[in-house]
Amino acid sequence: MAGLANERARVLSNEEVGPGLHVLSLESPGIAGSIRPGQFVHMRIPSLESHVLRRPFSVYAHDADAGILDILYQEVGSVTKLMPHMSDGFVELIGPVGNTWNSAARRALIVGGGVGAAPLFMLTEQLVASGSAVDVVLGAQTEKALVCRERYERLLGRNPECATDDGTYGRAGFCTSLVEERLREGTFGDGGPYEYVAVCGPVPLMRIVAGLAADAGVPCEVSMEKRMACGVGACLSCVVDTVDGKRRSCVDGPIFDAQEVVW
Repeated sequence: MAGLANERARVLSNEEVGPGLHVLSLESPGIAGSIRPGQFVHMRIPSLESHVLRRPFSVYAHDADAGILDILYQEVGSVTKLMPHMSDGFVELIGPVGNTWNSAARRALIVGGGVGAAPLFMLTEQLVASGSAVDVVLGAQTEKALVCRERYERLLGRNPECATDDGTYGRAGFCTSLVEERLREGTFGDGGPYEYVAVCGPVPLMRIVAGLAADAGVPCEVSMEKRMACGVGACLSCVVDTVDGKRRSCVDGPIFDAQEVVW
């Protein structure tokens, strides 16, 4: 929890990017300057100041020099359905919260399902900047929900491999078939195997990818984004069952070694 800040962040934009999907850009210099891939923020939503509990949001992207954070969110409940109306003003953030992806791999496979593609983007940026070879697989229900695809394409200089449940873009069906193929082929152009897999998305997706990575003998990390109340490890509402007992997603995670999770 070192470096945890409570910051008043200015709303810069709140753009609808897909059906029920929005990117909220915030000016938050302190958090933007210190956040690392995989970490998140706790937000107090305007008009809900009377609520004691904040809401956790993964950070999609950041610009440390400009002091800007991007948060991809989906309208899934009463709170997030209020958020599209946040066009200006300020929000209160606590962050950066949680641990970070633990990879310095030279060859990595990144797997994002739905909005789970967002918490992996900063990791992919880090790997690309370090000279690592990176493959990206994205999955969503439909083409319009693949809202992170273009940003990954610009970063990689090529299209990420995609699958949609309804077949409107890329492969028809779940993206796990693409992951299985990548791990089975398991090599880049220089003949080297994957050294690392990172996955974020629905629990069934992460469980399947974790199993595929284990079968291929490739280390895998997952982001366990549980419902959180306090966000600081006190309430025990976000526990994850692991081989070492119950761990708190907010402070012991959200990133876990996939082999340590009891699925």
